[in-house]
Amino acid sequence: MNEVLVIAVDGPSGSGKGTVSRLISERLGWGLLDSGAMYRLLALDCLKNAIDLENEAAVAKTAGEMVIEFKNCKETQEIKVFLEGEDVTKELRTETTGNAASKVAANPSARKALLEKQRDFARAPGLVADGRDMGTVVFPDARLKIFLTATAEERAKRRYKQLKQNGFDVNLAALLREIEERDERDMNRSSAPLKPADDALIIDSSSMTIEEVVEKIMEAFQK
Repeated sequence: MNEVLVIAVDGPSGSGKGTVSRLISERLGWGLLDSGAMYRLLALDCLKNAIDLENEAAVAKTAGEMVIEFKNCKETQEIKVFLEGEDVTKELRTETTGNAASKVAANPSARKALLEKQRDFARAPGLVADGRDMGTVVFPDARLKIFLTATAEERAKRRYKQLKQNGFDVNLAALLREIEERDERDMNRSSAPLKPADDALIIDSSSMTIEEVVEKIMEAFQK
């Protein structure tokens, strides 16, 4: 892990870290890890198989047995996500899956089961790792650590726009409540709570464009 260059991009839901990470990985020609998708995959797998999200052992067992794959789709400018060979990219975007992902992410045994899978993505020439504990837990030796954030209201608007564009019927007020609840849960969980690494560059993207955020991170990386 120490031999591969890693840029860790952490932050809450809707901060733009997924899009930013994808663009940086494309610019550098590096691999990409969407760790949040892994937790969403675990949550979706549990929901599909009627596994109780509160059953720590059963959720951890599912995490260890999952077969997952990421494919970069240049036509749609997104990362396609596969679970057991099935394209579940669209299902991962729902708030039901996202909320369930936040619950399984608070499971210490599940986090441990996924930790090595995440670290396996660190391969030459480098990796851009997007998540909530990339710089604090998964890649503590990352060359550059970013904590990308934005107000809850701005993040809710972004999620609303994204979901509407993908054909989902969503309510902005409900999205804001779910984001605030998820923030509270993520920041106060006992295992790897959401917080900036001590040496992270904190970027508030509330009034910034994606391009401005990418340029700021690239500038920091060059330094």
